[in-house]
Amino acid sequence: MQLPTLVSNLPTPCLLLDINKLEANIKHLSEHIGALGGALRPHVKTHKSIDVMRKVIEGGNTEGITVSTLKEADYFFENGVTDILYAVSISPDKLSHVQHLMMAGCDLKIILDNIDVAKLVASYGERNGICFKVLIELDTDNHRSGVDPEGDELIEIAAIIDGSKGTSMLGVMTHAGESYHCNTPESLLEISHLERDRSVLAADRLKDVKLPCPVVSIGSTPTALSIDDLKGITEVRAGVYTFFDLVMAGVGVCQHKDIALSVLASVIGFQHAKGWIITDGGWMALSRDRGTSSQTIDYGYGLVSTIDGHAVNNLIVRQANQEHGILSNLTTVNSVRPATLNIGSHVQVLPNHACSTASQYSKYYVVDGDHVIAEWDRINGW
Repeated sequence: MQLPTLVSNLPTPCLLLDINKLEANIKHLSEHIGALGGALRPHVKTHKSIDVMRKVIEGGNTEGITVSTLKEADYFFENGVTDILYAVSISPDKLSHVQHLMMAGCDLKIILDNIDVAKLVASYGERNGICFKVLIELDTDNHRSGVDPEGDELIEIAAIIDGSKGTSMLGVMTHAGESYHCNTPESLLEISHLERDRSVLAADRLKDVKLPCPVVSIGSTPTALSIDDLKGITEVRAGVYTFFDLVMAGVGVCQHKDIALSVLASVIGFQHAKGWIITDGGWMALSRDRGTSSQTIDYGYGLVSTIDGHAVNNLIVRQANQEHGILSNLTTVNSVRPATLNIGSHVQVLPNHACSTASQYSKYYVVDGDHVIAEWDRINGW
């Protein structure tokens, strides 16, 4: 089947990836971290595509990858990537899968954040004659999982890992998820310092009691783009920076024109009395993510944009059903229908959360302006 050459010929809804914005986003973070003397371990959970990953590698300054599922680990290992960090606290039922990858030659690292799991992993490794490389997850900002960098449990877990033949103590890692709630350069810098300083503190505490900690891994897109000094840090992880999205624009680390990902939808009807424009891009096409609802500007299910990233008459996807998107004006319930929008017209919708929107699709249509230049497959699931 021949690839359509123009965006206007694509079936809708579909997922567009702007090649020029993608490359610019990759270059920006690579150069920023490189200028600080750091190295990137990019997170692939946003794009889940070896073709995108090749662009990231071309951008330079990368050492291995970060994954959020073992299916991602399988896929990227099959495509030649061997240095992989599985950055979700390990569940014991997944250890056989991890073992299989390691025995096949994958340099796979796992994380954990409690004593019980540390004992289970160590015991499994000893019984099966395998040594798992382990990082301890830290909670540096009271966001989610992880151990207190200043608590006793950190030392206890590290001692279990280091004292077993089934595990090897590799280091510590954290994710500054609270950075997603920032919206000023000052607050972003503050939380990036908090993430760095508390991670370095944890590493120093381990070294003080003669426990190994060669890796100190930090990361989120907002803090990676905001950090100004990486002293004591060995690697930085980030993922959504490749595509960006409306949440990242609300945080303040990108502009709408930088968002590389969009959903192409078609106008299928109007509710003139309500001031609604109806499209075929509902929440199945955009995802249920409403990440901007807690930010200064709530874009509903997405912002309608031109191909160069400019808002169209302040139109947002205010409501969404499974296969229907309802467009109206950002500041009013009603909207004045743009003269260019008729039945069959296309609109591009910038997503709230690139990861969740991309996960609705099996491929990207890669575009340069209004031309389609490639189709790139992606994976989904676990």
